[in-house]
Amino acid sequence: MTDLNYEEFYDKVGKINGWDFSNLQLTSEGAKWEFYEEVLKKVNDTDILLDIGTGGGENVLEIASSLLFLIGIDLSTSMAEAAQRNLLNSKASNVRFVQMSSENLLFPDGFFNVISSCHAPFHSQEVARVLKKDGVFLTQQVSEADKWNIKKAFGRGQAYELSDGILKDQYTRELKDAGFSEVRSFDYDATDYYKRPEDLLFLLTHTPIIPQFGEEERDYEILKSFIDNNRTADGIRTNSKRFLIIAKK
Repeated sequence: MTDLNYEEFYDKVGKINGWDFSNLQLTSEGAKWEFYEEVLKKVNDTDILLDIGTGGGENVLEIASSLLFLIGIDLSTSMAEAAQRNLLNSKASNVRFVQMSSENLLFPDGFFNVISSCHAPFHSQEVARVLKKDGVFLTQQVSEADKWNIKKAFGRGQAYELSDGILKDQYTRELKDAGFSEVRSFDYDATDYYKRPEDLLFLLTHTPIIPQFGEEERDYEILKSFIDNNRTADGIRTNSKRFLIIAKK
């Protein structure tokens, strides 16, 4: 997705549906890490962290007590507004949320000790510029083969035409070109079970896995057939494929 499409999608969906994923009934087998737990391994209580694509800010608010200060940015207006609401409802006093593009980070050079980006676009040169020497950048991204059986059922989907691994190789190359001295990558391909059809419908409505999902009546017929063909005792089966990059400046 381009940054523009990212903004338009999340603004539109956020206004229509809200962003409460807490009621999803989902189990997963085979995930090798939880992203913000990996972030916590790289920070201490004197660090300043930047979270790119922070969304509603729920994840960074949970780790705020482990840092000196934390700034979350998001391109989407509705996401930034949701983050502000969540901040007001929290007890965190060391967190700020700002609407900002990752293409132009409005911070001084070498300002942050750690930078994170989960399922959001980032720009390697800008990340390198605002990160301190010996600082760490972590990003988790969705692999091309994520939710593969769903994409095959619909005959379309996010990165459907791309070979698996292209985005990871691209980001690795760009980070090295930006001057990072050490760039490591990791992968997992977990099996997910959505307990109810409503859970899967919520996922497709709130994410860009299937572009323009629901705009054609046939989409619901395809979804019903997919559910019938992939229902198991544990739930409706699909997969989550992710890659993690940890880069040291």
